[in-house]
Parts: sequence; structure tokens; C-alpha cells
Amino acid sequence: MDAARLRHFLDWLPERPGVLASYVSVAGEPSTTTLIDEAVSRGWEVRVPVIGRGVDWARFEGWDAMREGWRAIPTPIGPGLGAGSLREVDVVVASCLAVDRRGYRLGVGGGWYDRALLHRSADAAVLAWAREADVVDQVPVEAHDVPVDGIATECGVTMLVTR
Repeated sequence: MDAARLRHFLDWLPERPGVLASYVSVAGEPSTTTLIDEAVSRGWEVRVPVIGRGVDWARFEGWDAMREGWRAIPTPIGPGLGAGSLREVDVVVASCLAVDRRGYRLGVGGGWYDRALLHRSADAAVLAWAREADVVDQVPVEAHDVPVDGIATECGVTMLVTR
């Protein structure tokens, strides 16, 4: 599944390298390890979350420049760039436990990505990185939830009309 999802995403991803922000997966989640490696090899600058109370991002400088953070999520040891650095990003890959066909994600309950996505550029494409089985008709939505623009699964990339 991970290989098929990655292949579809890379076919969708613009050839001109830019800046990609992606969550760093843990065991049991759709893997972003090869996604991050492949984006870097194609010349993309990759930014990863610095998970904490506030929203922050850091440049991905390699797997040896990561440490285990909150909930065992790999986090960069380098300096953060601030929440506003998401304005410089062309594509955001967001985690989810489930995502609905309207683009609303069900996360782990902390609202980190909803707070982070408020800082993105209006031109940035935000995709949920999901398994096809996790795409559902509807997830619970709260006032602070921010929908994604598309969904990447092992069956393909589907862009949604969310804005």
C-alpha cells in the first residue's frame, strides 16, 4: 500500500522542486519515510513538524538529525523555523486517522495540524496521507477543523473542492 500511495503522489507532485511539509510517520501509520527521502532526492526542501505545545517546523536534515519526541514521533534536533514558515510551503502532507470526502480529517485529538494549517499560503496544496479504507463519508467536524485539498491513498490522489 505504501509503495502504491507514494507512486501516485509522486506522479501528482510537480516536477519543479519546491518546499514540501510532511508529518513523520510512526509505526502503524501510512509511512512517510520513503516519501520524505524521495522528495529530498528530487530536490525538494522538506520541512517536518516540531511537535510541542506550539506549532513549529524545521528543515529535514536527514534521519540522523531526528530524535524521538512526544508520543515517540520523530522530531528534528535542529532549530525551528516558526509557525509562519508554512507560508513558504508548496505542498503539505497531513496525517489522519480518517478523512472524509469533504476533506475533513480525524486526527489524534490535539488539533496541531488545524492550528498549523492556518499559517499556510492560499496556494499551498494540502493532502491527507491515508489508506483507502480510512476514507469515509463523514467524520465529526468542530469549528476549528481545517479541511484538506486532496487525499493521497494507494488508489490515487483525489483533489477535492474545499475552498
